[in-house]
Order: sequence, then structure tokens, then C-alpha cells
Amino acid sequence: MDVFRIDLDEPKVEPEEYDLIVSLGSEFAAYDDSHRFVTSEADLMRRAVDANVPILGLCFGGQMLARVLGGEVYRGSESEIGWLPVRTTAPDLVPQGPWFQWHFDVITAPPDAKVLAETDLGTQAFVSGRSLGLQFHPEVTPEIMDEWVRAYRHELDAEGVDPDALLEETNRRAAESKGTSWRLLEGYLDRVAGLGSRAAT
Repeated sequence: MDVFRIDLDEPKVEPEEYDLIVSLGSEFAAYDDSHRFVTSEADLMRRAVDANVPILGLCFGGQMLARVLGGEVYRGSESEIGWLPVRTTAPDLVPQGPWFQWHFDVITAPPDAKVLAETDLGTQAFVSGRSLGLQFHPEVTPEIMDEWVRAYRHELDAEGVDPDALLEETNRRAAESKGTSWRLLEGYLDRVAGLGSRAAT
């Protein structure tokens, strides 16, 4: 497994060399091309799609996947921050949660994608080919949440979100969330990416 900070390093990544590409979250917007790494990430994803390399996109990564495949991503009228349920049409793959959200943008799924989950504000999960885009953060843990709260507390304050309550709920949901997230990952790897669930280990 290789980990790249494309926003810092601008690495030359050849998607054909990998079985799977996972694109994580970002404080930047997937539609803001004023940051060079955003266009670099889009280029990497396009090359991966062309090479039939599966992509798992989480939050920013899911938004970028939607954009690359012809969907839309734009600033929403309101944020989604906290542990929120989703309406799912595929509960065996994407359970209703609640899943942790921290974003200000809306995904409109690509034309050829199958939408698996939504909230009132937009798409939460979609599949296209071997790739899965998610608007939420299945990877969040109490440790990650603690880092995010310290780094981006100003966003919580601006949105009227109690950081202590957020940390408490994340700790309370940690065990259940971990199990649900692993089931999502294993289901994706096995039934969508075609890599077999053992790839998750």
C-alpha cells in the first residue's frame, strides 16, 4: 500500500500499478480548480477510470469521482455535520447508518451511476462500474475526530455544532461504526470492485 499527499507532493501516480485507489477527504472543494492539486486529483481519477482501476472515494474523494464521471458538485445551501442517517436502497451494501458527515457541498450523481443512498440535500452513495463514491466518512474514529475538532473547530462554531457533544457521540458509536464500516468496505471490495473481501485485510 502506498500513501500519497497529492496536495503536497504532486506525485506521478500510475493507476495501472494498483488494484484500488482510495481518495480521502479534504478541506478544499472538488470544484475549486484554483488549487493545482484538485486538477491533478481529477486527472488521476480519469486515468484510473480509463484503466478500469476501481476507486473508493470518501467525501472529497466521492465528490471528485462524481465530477470526473460527469456528475455535479456544488456548494450546498446548508452543511451536513454530525452523525446522520441516510436513505438507502441497498442496505446490504450501504446501511442507513448513522454515518458521520462533515461537508458543505452537494453531489449530483453521474448520469450512468446507480444512486445507493441519499439525504434531503443530495446523493450520499453511488456506484459506477467498479467504483464507489461516498459523501460521508466511514473511516472516522475517535482519534481522527479529535484531530479534526482541534483543527477545524472554527467550522463547528460557525455552524453551531457542539464539539464536545460531537466527540462524545463519536466515542459512544465507535464500536458499532467500526463494524458497519468494515461491512461496507468488504461488500464493496467483493461485490463492486471484484477484488474479494479479503483485500480489506
